[in-house]
Amino acid sequence: MNGEAIQEIQRETCKRFGAEFCPAAETDKLGIAQGSPVGQLPLNGLRHRPTQGTSGWYVWTGTELSDSPDFFSPLHVAHIDEWCPQIKKYLGLPPGWRFLISKDYEDVWFDPSLLAV
Repeated sequence: MNGEAIQEIQRETCKRFGAEFCPAAETDKLGIAQGSPVGQLPLNGLRHRPTQGTSGWYVWTGTELSDSPDFFSPLHVAHIDEWCPQIKKYLGLPPGWRFLISKDYEDVWFDPSLLAV
């Protein structure tokens, strides 16, 4: 799928949840939890404000979010298909948004506490 098609899917996701479209550049990095097995569910994501070279996105599997400083490893957005292609449609959500997806479940919501950091 080309970049334009992906952005259109992201725009549709944003529209569905009433969010502004704020794409993450392919060259930006996101934080992926170390040791998160490919394909494990549930998938969690949250977006802080981007900084230079980062998208602000942090993604992990399972139910626990660790506060360990080495919990997340950087991954370029361009390589997300290698780890977890099903989250790509959420990466256009702006800072302050979160998602939780599982096999038959999807929850997407705005969390203002993410903007306070």
